[in-house]
Amino acid sequence: MIDSHCHLTDSRLHGQLDAVLTRAAAAGVTRFVTIGTDLEDAQAALILCRTHSNIRCAIGIHPNHAQPGDLERISLFRGLQANPSVLAVGEIGLDYFHKFVPLTLQRQLFEAQLQLAQDLSRPVVIHSREAVNDTLAVLRNFSTISAVFHCFTGTSDEARAILDAGHYIGFTGPITYKKNDALRQVVALVPLDRLLVETDAPYLSPEPVRSQKTNEPAFVMHTAAVVGQIKNLILPEIDRITTENTLRFYNWKQ
Repeated sequence: MIDSHCHLTDSRLHGQLDAVLTRAAAAGVTRFVTIGTDLEDAQAALILCRTHSNIRCAIGIHPNHAQPGDLERISLFRGLQANPSVLAVGEIGLDYFHKFVPLTLQRQLFEAQLQLAQDLSRPVVIHSREAVNDTLAVLRNFSTISAVFHCFTGTSDEARAILDAGHYIGFTGPITYKKNDALRQVVALVPLDRLLVETDAPYLSPEPVRSQKTNEPAFVMHTAAVVGQIKNLILPEIDRITTENTLRFYNWKQ
């Protein structure tokens, strides 16, 4: 199993990384895509990749981490994208929920990073919170880009729009929560070849470990098990399918 989206550079995980990776391996999770959310985090992710052969990364400026001057830093990300451990641009996108960053700056950075991804023929990892329609509208201007809408918690109509545009959808711990029947219905409609599983660790621990405040890659198996229940497939088959999808989406050469 691959945890297709986690934040191993976060202090809650990085401070116990050896133990985190050992527990993941024991659970059957052997590869990881760690996500950089700003320039400093991207550089930390690259260090992890250099020291761990089973870790790759996506790097970009998260919409909630953007700062004035980041547009001028895109050229630095272009240089970092040349590192063979980097598989994608992300996570990038739009966040209309938190409003930490002015929407004008969010959109400018989103478009600039999409242009970078298109120039480099890279996939993108999308953060889109309460902004799916606008995110898709921007993406339509970059028609050659393949995207995954990570940590999807939206509606069935939004999921269909994402799929109709040719993109992937990543699911996290919330699909395991007892009151999230509507989200499990979304999982049911997503074709198996367009579905990724992830933790977004250290956030969003799934059931039955939801009480653990720090999520970690080992727990992606709980999310995958619920996908299997919804799709009427055994866990090893979900493991195989989502691993193939992750490798294909990221162009991760084994």
